[in-house]
Amino acid sequence: MSRFFLIIVLLALSFSDAMAAYDLNSGKAVYDKACIVCHKTGMGGTPKLGDKAAWAPRVAQGMDLLISKSIKGFQGKTGLMPAKGGNLEFTDAQISNSVAYIVEHSK
Repeated sequence: MSRFFLIIVLLALSFSDAMAAYDLNSGKAVYDKACIVCHKTGMGGTPKLGDKAAWAPRVAQGMDLLISKSIKGFQGKTGLMPAKGGNLEFTDAQISNSVAYIVEHSK
């Protein structure tokens, strides 16, 4: 087995372990309540759920950064991610779960 292949396998396993820490069912509920408005249609340059090409560079940044941007808000090159999807009543855990749900369905 080549070193490169081994590194890819180890990264995939660690990503899978990290995803196990999230509640994807709860994440889907948050997605369906708020995130879907932009991430289903691609409104304002938002990456669509399931668009692997659009999500790949974002996923490569790591879950911690994706979650941080989703909680705090972020102005990107093609659009805006409002803090907590525009619903400040969501907890950080709920946003984390929704990010995990989106990533799981977009990688």
